[in-house]
Amino acid sequence: MPLALLEPGSDAVTALYLVAVVLFILGVRQGTHPTTAKRGNMIAAVGMAIAVATTLLFDGIGNWGLIIAGIAIGSAVGVIASIRVQMTAMPQMVALYNGVGGGAIALISWSELRHALEIGEALPLDTLIPILFSAVVGSVSFWGSNIAFAKLQDLIPTRPLKVPGQQILNALLLVGIIAACVNLSINNDDPSQAVFIGVLIAAALLGNLVVLPIGGADMPVVISLLNAFTGLAAAAAGFALDNIALIVAGTLVGSSGTLLTLEMATAMNRSVPNILFAGFGGAPAAGAVGGGEERPHRSVGPQDAAIALAYADSVVIVPGYGLAVAQAQHAVKEMADELEKRGVNVNYAIHPVAGRMPGHMNVLLAEADVPYDKLREMDEINPEMPRTDVAVVIGANDVTNPAAKNDPDSPIAGMPIIEVSEARQVVVIKRSLSPGFAGIDNDLFYEENTSMLFSDAKAAAQEIAAEIENL
Repeated sequence: MPLALLEPGSDAVTALYLVAVVLFILGVRQGTHPTTAKRGNMIAAVGMAIAVATTLLFDGIGNWGLIIAGIAIGSAVGVIASIRVQMTAMPQMVALYNGVGGGAIALISWSELRHALEIGEALPLDTLIPILFSAVVGSVSFWGSNIAFAKLQDLIPTRPLKVPGQQILNALLLVGIIAACVNLSINNDDPSQAVFIGVLIAAALLGNLVVLPIGGADMPVVISLLNAFTGLAAAAAGFALDNIALIVAGTLVGSSGTLLTLEMATAMNRSVPNILFAGFGGAPAAGAVGGGEERPHRSVGPQDAAIALAYADSVVIVPGYGLAVAQAQHAVKEMADELEKRGVNVNYAIHPVAGRMPGHMNVLLAEADVPYDKLREMDEINPEMPRTDVAVVIGANDVTNPAAKNDPDSPIAGMPIIEVSEARQVVVIKRSLSPGFAGIDNDLFYEENTSMLFSDAKAAAQEIAAEIENL
């Protein structure tokens, strides 16, 4: 039986692609709730498998040895990397996977242009324009995502890295890319491959130069935006290839990535252009540890913290990236269990941009079997803070900083925060007084109702749980 069984554009192909599309949409819908997210991921994966299998059965598909080798290598790398990755490294894994998608789209665009040149066929504008769009945006996404990965992985400094005259250089690159694309479109009967390669290189430089000046604090937003770029590039490639599955899948990724980017920017009280061009985050803080005079603060040990928690009526735990780094979610759950045995009402306050990716804290706490109804969003929990006996901040920094409300000159002024300073007592579990990703001192540490417990988050939670049990 021949491997090529399906004719592109046939009713059978359309039906299979529609099945895949429905599964994509169902998968995204199921992924909106922690209890169904795993199932949604599997549903979407089945949809993608159907779309890939359908495409491989097209008439004219060849080079089966190369295709099988690519699938085998890609699957092996993906499975091994996904199994080994720690939750703390998930944001950079997302950045890397997104970059691979953008690079693949750019290479597909180049391949389509080469194919047209080889057979001597003019590319109609309704095909060439999506190809050019996919090449530019895919290349920007690939190289920008690599920079985001390198910053999150600490391969390069997380602080903003600026090139002299960068804005002018970026503008010149953008103008050059547009001019080259116009030239290719005018000469669509015989487009220059050299000019097309120049477009790819210029887009690569632009992707690097746009992301390098962005600080580590803003990398989650950048990853989300680049993810949207990859989706839009994929949708454009779908139009060029007349592939309905690619169009819908790309549109889903592009639209969801755009909405997520806007929501994250809103949660930081900043605009997307400000995030892209302000060079915010990652700079050393004034008066940070190691420089300047240390501000007065109050320190406590695990026993004192345990007493304050054990005799409280209500406790709110505010997790942050430090919790993820220490892998303290299970120890925190044990601490909460000990409190609930004593009749203490325990909730968790989740900031939209806590950690290094949206939902980071939700996933970590779900892994420790924290009930979903205990995870309270920022807008829901803030009104309850004045009635909260003790707020426990574990590794969260910028998202609890009162300077966002009280200091109009602060870089994070106006950013919505978890208002833990309104609680009767605050216990901050942190290794030191060092600043967070925004690179600024946290005024919360020096409030009269705040006590600092300097320790690894996991060790501190375990010790507090043991002390509560012995009370």
